[in-house]
Amino acid sequence: MQYDVIIVGAGPAGLTAGIYVARRKLNPLILSKNLGGQAILATSIENYPGFKNIKGIKLIKRCEKQARKFGVEIIYSEVKKIKEKDGIFLVKANDKEFEGKAVILAFGKIPRSLNVPGEERLTGKGISYCATCDLPLFKNKVIAVVGGGNSALEAALDGSRIAKKVYLVHRREKFRGFEDLVERVKRKENIKFVLNSVVKKFNGDEILKTAVVENTKTGEKKELEIEGVFIEIGYETKTDWIKDFVKLDEYGQIVVNWRCETFYPNSDKIRPGVFAAGDVTSVPFKQITVAVGEGCKAALQASAYLRGNNPHTLIEWGKYSGMLNNLNVK
Repeated sequence: MQYDVIIVGAGPAGLTAGIYVARRKLNPLILSKNLGGQAILATSIENYPGFKNIKGIKLIKRCEKQARKFGVEIIYSEVKKIKEKDGIFLVKANDKEFEGKAVILAFGKIPRSLNVPGEERLTGKGISYCATCDLPLFKNKVIAVVGGGNSALEAALDGSRIAKKVYLVHRREKFRGFEDLVERVKRKENIKFVLNSVVKKFNGDEILKTAVVENTKTGEKKELEIEGVFIEIGYETKTDWIKDFVKLDEYGQIVVNWRCETFYPNSDKIRPGVFAAGDVTSVPFKQITVAVGEGCKAALQASAYLRGNNPHTLIEWGKYSGMLNNLNVK
């Protein structure tokens, strides 16, 4: 199936882009490794217009629900490669390839992987990078959480209320999270600490069965029988896979102009049909509200591109474009 616009990323920018593309009566697909990106880690958002206070996951869930309401298809799968052939973009996610007439790159910062055998193959089959999203699937089961920061501690706490047992695997003796959070975790009887240990391998045929962990001090290995694992070791801007497709800056961010257009690698030539928005771009101020606005802009630009319009010459853009040009904004 061919889509009008393929959006890579299901954070604030990607979900907003999906909503705006769908409302333009086009056919969008969102491909993403997880839902929400960094936004779901926010326990309290107080600077999003219209809300005195809202949890990140609640805001993102509302955005997801709204996107689906307008007909946006969302598939949770990691995009590995994008190439262009005869004006069509071929987007490879895990073992499948999708075709799109335009692309919006909005994948923000990506969850860090352990990069161990079995991880990629079993992602989505017991391995998750979003405890907030997937914990309800593991009621009364044995799970593990990997990490030592606040997100890992919170995941372990939330897991202790749902799962039968939670292994908390951390490479060091001490945790990096808030002390009060550490004390709360220690008081939970069904949380078992696996300290000074790293995951070496995940096992399972169709679904996750065990995790092999190694003690960093003794070298001793043991196998934990688990039904799910949540990898909570932070996020990173991971753009190496796209460096031969679009231009990146010295920080690995996708270079865009004020229209959310991208450029060919090592060039100032605009790459038609490829747009970008959100934290993964060179736009400053990494805020949810900024990402939402940029996602909207990227969607409107992609829509104009697909309809054969050139927004640079439209009357409603003319004065604004001229004003920006006078300010030397590219």
